[in-house]
Amino acid sequence: MIIPRVILSAIEKQLFIGTDKKPVVVIYGPRQVGKTTLAQLILKKYPEQKAYFNCDFLDVQEVFSYANSHRLGGVVKDLKLIVLDEAQRIENIGLVLKILVDQHPHVQVIATGSSSFDLSNKIKEPLTGRKSEFHLFPMSFEELYSKSNLLEQTRAIDTLLRFGSYPAVVGLGEEEAQKRLKEITGSYLFKDIFTFQDLKKPELLTKLLRLLAFQIGSEVSFHELAQQLGVDQTVIQRYVHLLEEAFVIFRLGAFKRNLRGEICKSRKIFFWDLGIRNTLIQNFNPLELRNDLGPLWENFCILERLKYLQNHQLSANYYFWRTYTQKEIDYIEESGGQLSAYEMKWNIGKKTKKPKAFLSAYKNSAFTVINRKNVASFIMPETLHKK
Repeated sequence: MIIPRVILSAIEKQLFIGTDKKPVVVIYGPRQVGKTTLAQLILKKYPEQKAYFNCDFLDVQEVFSYANSHRLGGVVKDLKLIVLDEAQRIENIGLVLKILVDQHPHVQVIATGSSSFDLSNKIKEPLTGRKSEFHLFPMSFEELYSKSNLLEQTRAIDTLLRFGSYPAVVGLGEEEAQKRLKEITGSYLFKDIFTFQDLKKPELLTKLLRLLAFQIGSEVSFHELAQQLGVDQTVIQRYVHLLEEAFVIFRLGAFKRNLRGEICKSRKIFFWDLGIRNTLIQNFNPLELRNDLGPLWENFCILERLKYLQNHQLSANYYFWRTYTQKEIDYIEESGGQLSAYEMKWNIGKKTKKPKAFLSAYKNSAFTVINRKNVASFIMPETLHKK
């Protein structure tokens, strides 16, 4: 069964717009999250004059290479819609896409790429003003459980905190889920980093990820990581950047505006999928046996919120907040001039004091505690509103 992706409607709105030149629709995302399935689903809606090209194949790479760009007219002359899957494999892909847009305006191009740092670097300048970008992540809570009742949603959270939401993992039993996650982590997750980046110490990547996996919910010091791994701090910074661009991790920066004593030069790092995180530290224990439940819950709430923002094409800045006197807030969101502060608490009955210093310094800001009872209003408010 194919589970509908929320972002599909936003992508379809960008297809076939403009009479002169149709912007290339670029879909980024890690391997195994369903980019190919999504692209083929779009193709099915157009019965004629369409084509799918898997750019992992050498013959496709040759046909669409810049050296053969003069022959592109013969390839696309009878087509209205084409998909270039894993488009980063094509040499000089940015220039090739520019030629398709400028010289063959009758064709709508969808390009997918599992490697943001590679595909975006190659198309950034050639496709200025000629592209619409989207990001696809592992399945969101909204996509999986928006039609479920509260009991089913609550039970689902336990599974998602342990095994994540990669499409190939969803619905599997515990043993099969662990096996599949190990395959994804070992065979797919870092493939493009190793292919497109000259890593002098590839084994360092796994060691770094394991350290980051143990530090979710905590502030991360690049200096301390460098000391632990015996490398220069600039190496850590580069590897963290690559892992961000490969959609393995994301970071929250510190929020600072008005108050003296606010920390500004710090960051927290989280994982886009908790199944991947738990695979790295080899911990799939039930929640009642874990000592990292608080950080897991914080990571889950924030990553699902960011998926929601991306899927619904909503713009927002996001941070965490802490002072040198240890006052802190897990998540700050800034949108439309409004500040909203959130504290993530797994235990529903546990009372949380309002952050008086923050609310006093930032007038008219909101504060909410997110727990299992009200989490749906935080990670899929659009769906609840429609109900």
